[in-house]
Amino acid sequence: MSERIDVERFQDTGLRKVWSVSEFSKRYRLQSDEEQRLLKLLGSFATEQELLMNASRAPRFR
Repeated sequence: MSERIDVERFQDTGLRKVWSVSEFSKRYRLQSDEEQRLLKLLGSFATEQELLMNASRAPRFR
């Protein structure tokens, strides 16, 4: 059994938003080497979901 998926329903979610990798890095306080890694991996622009899934931040311990 198959069912039809309404694509319009999923396009309004925030994860489809396209970000500049440099702006994303500034907003999430990523280090410059992590920003360079994302630029090589994804290019200058990527969706928010791609950036969140591929970005890694150093843990902030007390």
